[in-house]
Amino acid sequence: MNTEIVLEMQDIVKDFPGLRANDHISLQLHRGEILALLGENGAGKSTLMNILMGIYRADSGRILIQGKPVQIKGPRDANELGIGMVHQHFKLVHNFTVTENIVLGLEPGSPFHMNLKGAQARVKALSETYGMEIDPTARIEKITVGMQQRTEILKMLYRDADILVFDEPTAVLMPREIDELMQIIRNLARQGKSIILITHKLKEIKQTADRCVIIRRGAVVDTVSVADTSSQEMADKMVGRQVSFHLEKEAQKPGPCILRVEGLNVKNTLGSLGLKDFSFEVHQGEIVGIAGVDGNGQTELVEAITGLRPACGGRIWLDGQEITGLPVSERIRAGLSHVPEDRQRRGLVMDFSLEDNLILGSSTWKPFACKGLLQREAIRSHAREIIQRFDVRSSEGAESRAASLSGGNQQKAIVGREIEKPHKLLIAVQPTRGMDVGSIEYIRKRLLEERKNGKAVLLVSLELDEVLQLSDRIIAVNNGRLIGELSQAEATESNVGLMMAGVALREGQNG
Repeated sequence: MNTEIVLEMQDIVKDFPGLRANDHISLQLHRGEILALLGENGAGKSTLMNILMGIYRADSGRILIQGKPVQIKGPRDANELGIGMVHQHFKLVHNFTVTENIVLGLEPGSPFHMNLKGAQARVKALSETYGMEIDPTARIEKITVGMQQRTEILKMLYRDADILVFDEPTAVLMPREIDELMQIIRNLARQGKSIILITHKLKEIKQTADRCVIIRRGAVVDTVSVADTSSQEMADKMVGRQVSFHLEKEAQKPGPCILRVEGLNVKNTLGSLGLKDFSFEVHQGEIVGIAGVDGNGQTELVEAITGLRPACGGRIWLDGQEITGLPVSERIRAGLSHVPEDRQRRGLVMDFSLEDNLILGSSTWKPFACKGLLQREAIRSHAREIIQRFDVRSSEGAESRAASLSGGNQQKAIVGREIEKPHKLLIAVQPTRGMDVGSIEYIRKRLLEERKNGKAVLLVSLELDEVLQLSDRIIAVNNGRLIGELSQAEATESNVGLMMAGVALREGQNG
């Protein structure tokens, strides 16, 4: 590893009301190094990087670039010092092209009056240099999430950034896109860029990083060589206890059918059939996992069951009651809980307080409302219980704005709300997305408790290990069709992977 230190953060302290987010944190970053930043949800990782980017100001401590103290008062200062950041949620103009997004803000006037041909040529050259094939003329709204992320990376490289910060970069990517991104990050490091990688995924750290700074409750607990430290050791240091990666699941016999879907047809956003003649059941006391590459009909299936998208054929029953044409509110009253795929667009009202978000879907129910009036004490008490039970960390507790929470804590709040709401069926879509290993362990245990308590659970996850570990039955979907079904005993990573690719493993299964 190159010994040249390009960045030092020394003794950084940052307080918010009721919370010390960064408690005398120090770290060093070397030239060409990939430095992982590992910590629980709300441990202070993003706060630290927001200080580096000038979004927040530290209460004390200092930052050195190439050994010289610097003042970073805003993102512009950070950019001028060669620091760039790819955020979890991209900051792109969807009706602009890749190049227009990359050059936006660099020149006066409208992007349509810039010398775009020269900019396109440079974007193309940069993408080839760092192994990021992309069409500079493509519109953002027409390209994949992975390509959108490449646009964000190229935006930094176009500005000559040498220090690149990736904040949970794989949270919204498909498995193939994750592999491609890890290769891109390694390419960047080989060519002298210095990388800070914020992630909860130990596998990615082991595959990619040189060193790992482990943060717990706002303070550094250790800095380790990744090659010399096991995933288990890093997880235990992060959480402060031994973390189990393998959950025990008791055998039990499923009960009556809770969810029945027959011949369901659903159109996608382009107006063509995204789900075709889809039929399956979920029974009381079982977890049914849906496995498939993202974009193969899972979204259409879930939105049709929850009432967010109309079905154009087929029928849906919940505990014997047909709900095909019912509005969302009636489906919730009938006993449906839903952890949505997009937590910010579907799961939360970002400007609402945490306590108000924790009664979404049940705000008119007792004890939260009486004669049309909200019962604030009951709401607050309910929120405190969920916050404690699911370890939702925020600066102002129940009164915190949802937007102020980290992505992982937003996710824990949604999962807590949907599990604690009276229900017969829980539809959990990417339930552990953006969570640290300790939180993942807890949420998976709670899903197994749902099963044990006689609830029906429909699990939709891109994490194949999650589907394999939790599901009693696995249904594979490809190109909007049900390819086949496997019992837990039959399900292996290889078998499920083949079905996800559209290979029927039994005679009579769809292909």
